[in-house]
Amino acid sequence: MKDDNYWRSQLDAETFRVTRQSGTEHPFTGKYLNHTAAGSYNCVCCNTPLFTDQNKFHSGCGWPAFFDCIDPDRILFIEDNSHGMQRVEIKCANCDSHLGHIFDDGPQPTGKRFCVNSVSLDFSPEVKK
Repeated sequence: MKDDNYWRSQLDAETFRVTRQSGTEHPFTGKYLNHTAAGSYNCVCCNTPLFTDQNKFHSGCGWPAFFDCIDPDRILFIEDNSHGMQRVEIKCANCDSHLGHIFDDGPQPTGKRFCVNSVSLDFSPEVKK
């Protein structure tokens, strides 16, 4: 694991606050909220592919939402009882970067909503063959 000094040197202040300090970006402001290009959404800190455009949906919640992840082993699911709520935080299993939270109000086939901060992600466009 890399320390805070390393991450501060690699990330802008907002990305550091969200990914390393479990912050939240303001709703309806993220660059990937209405993003529809084909490709993968990767952890901004370590580039691990986490989600694809195929699992993204418009939830109306104010953050990018996915009904499934590429591989559940790439995500840590952590009980979060902060702010008087019972939620499940999601983090990148590779680098411990805070991504957002997961809820049980998504569409089928999973019924899940991975609610993710845009600043926690980088996008890799699908390469046309």
